Amino acid sequence: MNGFFSIAIDGPAGAGKSTIAKKVSKDLGFVYVDTGAMYRAMGYYCVSNNIDTNNEEEVYANLDKMDVSIKYIDGEQAVFLNGENVNAFIRTPQIGEAASSVSVHKEVRAKLVALQQKLALKENVVMDGRDISLAVLPNAEVKVYLDADVKVRAKRRYDELVAKGEKCDLTEIEKDVAERDYRDMHRDNSPLVRVPEATYIDSSYMTIDEVAGKIEELYFEVKGK
Repeated sequence: MNGFFSIAIDGPAGAGKSTIAKKVSKDLGFVYVDTGAMYRAMGYYCVSNNIDTNNEEEVYANLDKMDVSIKYIDGEQAVFLNGENVNAFIRTPQIGEAASSVSVHKEVRAKLVALQQKLALKENVVMDGRDISLAVLPNAEVKVYLDADVKVRAKRRYDELVAKGEKCDLTEIEKDVAERDYRDMHRDNSPLVRVPEATYIDSSYMTIDEVAGKIEELYFEVKGK
């Protein structure tokens, strides 16, 4: 241990990881690290520059042109790509898909994992993603696998997009969520897995407060030992 406490939250897309991680970090006074946003920044760069995210050689040829960094503005994480705050541009389904496909490449993961690990050496962190417990913070004091039914996750995403005024199809979203699950779980580099020591939480029919409360209980249990 380096004197700082780490909470790792893994799970599939739409399980509520970011929402829960933000609340837990705020409640405990920790720094929230949204690792998915970092991959989204890289996906955004690729989409903006017509780079095929499935083409490993093409991605690697452009890797040095993608400078991703994290800053905290008024307590909120902002992701910067080549010096530009890209928070406003990386939350679309298209960028989410690009992030998922670019994240399978080994060198991409190595670049961002190094950055994520440096953050955890300097702060108490709550970090969420796909491989936090397995690859990024294998020594995290609290590890959680946050899950939810595919239909529930698709409906959450649908409601989110509708609230933004976007036209979408629930059946298509459910299909996309299932396909992304498969890709994330079967990729060669740091696939989405539930490590044995992680506490499993199904958020399908739990409130945000209930899920956050459960994770905070785990923290205080460990902290009290």
